[in-house]
Amino acid sequence: MAEANKTGFEYTEDSIRSLDWREHIRLRPGMYIGKLGDGSSADDGVYVLIKEVIDNCIDEHTMGYGKQIEITIKDKAVTIRDYGRGIPLGKVVDVVSKINTGAKYDSKAFQKSVGLNGVGTKAVNALSTYFKVTAFREGKEKTAEFARGILTKEHKETATQQNNGTLVYFLPDDTVFRNYHFQEEYIENLLWNYCYLNAGLVIHFNGKKFVSKNGLLDLLQRRTNEDELRYPIIHLKGEDIEVAISHNNDYGEELFSFVNGQFTTQGGTHQQAFREAYVKVIRDFFKKDYEAADIRASIAAAISVRVVEPVFESQTKTKLGSQYVEEGGQSMKNFVLEFLSKELDNYLHKHSATADALKKRIEQSERERKELAGIKKLANERAKKANLHNKKLRDCRYHYNEEPTGKDKEAVAQKQRESTIFITEGDSASGSITKARNVETQAVFSLRGKPLNCFGLTKKVVYENEEFNLLQHALNVEEGVEHLRYNNIVIATDADVDGMHIRLLLMTFFLQFFPDLVKNGHVYILETPLFRVRNKQETIYCYDETEKQAAMKKLGAKPEITRFKGLGEISPDEFARFIGDDMRKQPVLVMPETHIQQVLEYYMGKNTPQRQDFIIDNLKIEVDLAEETLN
Repeated sequence: MAEANKTGFEYTEDSIRSLDWREHIRLRPGMYIGKLGDGSSADDGVYVLIKEVIDNCIDEHTMGYGKQIEITIKDKAVTIRDYGRGIPLGKVVDVVSKINTGAKYDSKAFQKSVGLNGVGTKAVNALSTYFKVTAFREGKEKTAEFARGILTKEHKETATQQNNGTLVYFLPDDTVFRNYHFQEEYIENLLWNYCYLNAGLVIHFNGKKFVSKNGLLDLLQRRTNEDELRYPIIHLKGEDIEVAISHNNDYGEELFSFVNGQFTTQGGTHQQAFREAYVKVIRDFFKKDYEAADIRASIAAAISVRVVEPVFESQTKTKLGSQYVEEGGQSMKNFVLEFLSKELDNYLHKHSATADALKKRIEQSERERKELAGIKKLANERAKKANLHNKKLRDCRYHYNEEPTGKDKEAVAQKQRESTIFITEGDSASGSITKARNVETQAVFSLRGKPLNCFGLTKKVVYENEEFNLLQHALNVEEGVEHLRYNNIVIATDADVDGMHIRLLLMTFFLQFFPDLVKNGHVYILETPLFRVRNKQETIYCYDETEKQAAMKKLGAKPEITRFKGLGEISPDEFARFIGDDMRKQPVLVMPETHIQQVLEYYMGKNTPQRQDFIIDNLKIEVDLAEETLN
């Protein structure tokens, strides 16, 4: 007789179950597309679905087939059409529904592909309520339709006038991606990156055209304010490697890294190789042993490499693990160092003005670091005396800077993605969130009053101001964004004038001193309901007036309506549903063409006629909101 375990269930042969491919994807979607999310984060799963399909189009383009991709998103459904060779008609069903099926196992067909595991479109298929694929090939076409990965109709081959290629249409499953929406800015950034890495490729998306002629040079020009660059962008290209480098006046490092056309948002071996090689080349050129942090301070750079059969640390391909450019070949570290040692050194010798400007930027960073050294030491001591973890921060059990290892790698990676810190105002709001939060992955930092307006101040104020100093320590960003303890920084303030002011002050702090946090999509604004509409049978929480009117119509017969004036008025039991799986949060977005200092000057600098006009023009909105609150 089988022995019963502690739960009382027997562990027998009947306990062992084999899942088919679609069941496994739907049961463990995080293994295939990372976090699910609702589309408010750039790395949410709905964008990974789009990326997986486009990756196949890009691989076709890289092999020399198809110069155009057409993408349409309408009513939450996605259509993607490429003009490559088209899936072989006899394998259309297998390619999108059988794991470990695809051409990319044949390195002759796809030598430096990003989609090597034969999983991507299968995950899209399994996680869509409706999925249709059509292959056009040599005057014939073949279509197959699926529902959540199950084949519903396989069409016969027919003649066609269409050019070769593949068309994929899918509708993400709203039982998996609850309340999802597409943020067009995230998709546009994704498409721009594809174009930067594939010069000449044309992508059409919802009526807009995306194309790049100069690769990573165009990327840095779009992602930086040229007026603030300390010297013209250095653009270097070689066999399977391309880099673009400059420095600006922002704090921190801004690095973009790519492998075989894949944007590796979490870096990897190629990005680390670049950081180390760049420091060595600069030291050798100037014949000075500068601190690595001073050399890389305020750098804006991009690196792209192409390798044979890259190894990524997860199916989402956000971090490269390959140690070598190809099996049995040169190490990634030596490959990047050899390229920079020759090309960057030659460039600096030929462009003395750029070399001089670079040296001045490094020496400025060196002076600033030394000036801050004494202050930082005192600030760190104050942070310890303030007993940070008990008084200001209610920490979570998980810390974002843990490295996933062993059999729990995917579980730890999932916690990385979910790790969140709420920045709140006042004891009542922080108390409600603290009681309602998931202690495993959610932390709470409580502000004391309004933060200082730090626009125009130097980083010295971060250490001298107790509130900023403690917040910096809680986030663990003193040495850079790569050490950030929480993937999501959520500003949780009341939906009133004071709450809005605190939001602006916090955003000014992040944009002024830690812009990488915002640019990399870590900062959000928490949305909480403004109204609760209920009767004896049902309670509906509404986030705006439109939702309130719809709820009143649904419930009928004069339901009870409550207007929440502050987060502290929401009970912990209610709050739990607003910061759980269905949490609504708005990303703080900085578009590449945005000039951060100009924006901060407008909103947080001294009063200007333009801002006064803006306030007057919007005064009626504020009055209407105040009257609504009173009523």
